[in-house]
Amino acid sequence: MGAQVAGSATKGRQGLSESQLGRALVTPAVLVMCAVVFFPILATFWLSLHEYNLKYPYLGQPFVGLRNYIELLSDSRFLNSVKITTLFTVSSVAVELVLGMAIALLLNRTFKGRGIVRTAVLVPWALTTVVMARMWAWIFNSEYGVFNAILHRFGIIDQYIPWVADTNFALWAAVGADIWKTTPFMALLLLAGLQIIPRELYEASMVDGAGGWKRFWSITVPILKPTILVSLLFRTLDAARVFDLLFVLTGGGPGFATESLSIYTYRSLFVNLDFGYGSALAVATFLYVMLISFIYIKLLGARTER
Repeated sequence: MGAQVAGSATKGRQGLSESQLGRALVTPAVLVMCAVVFFPILATFWLSLHEYNLKYPYLGQPFVGLRNYIELLSDSRFLNSVKITTLFTVSSVAVELVLGMAIALLLNRTFKGRGIVRTAVLVPWALTTVVMARMWAWIFNSEYGVFNAILHRFGIIDQYIPWVADTNFALWAAVGADIWKTTPFMALLLLAGLQIIPRELYEASMVDGAGGWKRFWSITVPILKPTILVSLLFRTLDAARVFDLLFVLTGGGPGFATESLSIYTYRSLFVNLDFGYGSALAVATFLYVMLISFIYIKLLGARTER
């Protein structure tokens, strides 16, 4: 009887190997991912190959191939939205990295009231983006905004400036609001990386006579590189898909001065009801974000592994 049980167990193990068991367990999750991620992407791409406008339903959905994508290359509004998205992403993420690192280094120190300071720093990040955008719209108000009042009191400006209604300042006002909100997120990720660095390394370097900057560039930055890569990747992908902040704060205006790729795609799909061209814009946005991910992983990731 015992021999039969042992034989059945051996046969069961031989019938389903460890790798096959692993694939079987992963299959349900893969199917769910295909249903909620890959299928919509493929459906959007297929729709982008058609001319489909709900304003003209009698035209049907004729297949036009890559015509929508060819039109993108000559669409000045699309090229402008790519420029706006890139400027917003690069400028906001760069400043957030510097400020986030400074805040993380400060919070990594031991001082009285550190817990309260950590909690206070996270408050901007805890606010929902829509609420934060409306708050900054009041701050930048051209008639009674706090920002204008402070600059005017210190003699920096002679008259109030319509920050979100001026094509020269609207984008940078949005960048400032984004920096205020998401710098705590960057600081939180970097702080987590700082806390895994052994204190013994700093103590040994101080014995060797290394100063603060020397310790930062020789110890902190090399060990923190993987954390910096992850932080930059998360924030860059989030900034490249910016929609709610710009939509609530400036509405994509004045004109097209703050119209990001996401806002242009939204307007093409749900305002103009051009689902064919809007789908092409959605695919272009997806490729734009994927290109950023590829650059980060290949370039910065390779440097991190060295």
